[in-house]
Amino acid sequence: MHNLVERILKGDIRAVARAISYVEDNHPEKTEILQELYPHTGKAYLVGITGAPGAGKSSLVNKLIGYIRKLGLSVGIVAVDPTSPFTGGAILGDRIRMQDHFLDPDVFIRSMGTRGSLGGLSRNTKEAVRILDAFGKDVIIIETVGVGQSELDIMNIADSTAVVLNPGGGDTIQAFKAGIMEIADLFVVNKADLAGTDKLVREVEQMLDLVKHDAPWRPPLVKTITFKNEGLDELWQAFLDHKEFSLDAGDYEKRRSSHLKEEVVEIVNYQVHQIILQQLKDEQYQQLMEQVSNRSVDPYVVAGKLIEQLTGK
Repeated sequence: MHNLVERILKGDIRAVARAISYVEDNHPEKTEILQELYPHTGKAYLVGITGAPGAGKSSLVNKLIGYIRKLGLSVGIVAVDPTSPFTGGAILGDRIRMQDHFLDPDVFIRSMGTRGSLGGLSRNTKEAVRILDAFGKDVIIIETVGVGQSELDIMNIADSTAVVLNPGGGDTIQAFKAGIMEIADLFVVNKADLAGTDKLVREVEQMLDLVKHDAPWRPPLVKTITFKNEGLDELWQAFLDHKEFSLDAGDYEKRRSSHLKEEVVEIVNYQVHQIILQQLKDEQYQQLMEQVSNRSVDPYVVAGKLIEQLTGK
């Protein structure tokens, strides 16, 4: 057994941090570590928190951590931020907003950059979540960057997803057109002390009437005011209600199975992508790419040759 795996399973928090760094840096031993940890995963409840920037997601997560800890549950947080184009690191630093929990040994917080992932979740986010799962966290919260379509990728990891809105967030209908309705298992109207809250609630309910009127699960709507700690109990109960519904309906395991299939495809895509990038460095393909540049060969010819070389057909 890999030394880091043994230490993680024994509850060594430094080993967890090192393993996640291995994941982020694509360390040569990463795959071995993840393979050995996999049999010890699948027990944590994975909660997704997404929504547009400025909705107050990080402040809400900070308060939710405190609420869950009072229930005696351990918590892991993966906060996915935009990546700095210069350093490759996460630039929002959501951990700053969650500093109340830094000294709590049963809370582990990690910010990760999107690193160019179009879905808004880095390819390594799932691997970090898996490490925290094997570490024994009861609840793992994944907070996404929340920029436009990037919110949709949370579908492929969380057991339950909350979409956070606020009264000053703009055109609700436009938000729903971006696909929000498809990923939300519940809605949170944060900053519910602001003007416009009742109007936003009505708009969301009207959209639900149109889109979810015959759905087996109608996403509940919870109002929260984080600085007053209001609505946290209703929010956590809404998560638990969705989990119970999913388990009873058989959707919980189906969703997880779907996520794993998607992950297999992602791993294959990444590895094939790396192979292709390496092949393009060969002199043969560099010459072909020059011909593509001067329009004497089209890109489909080069792509066809790469596929032929990969598949042997």
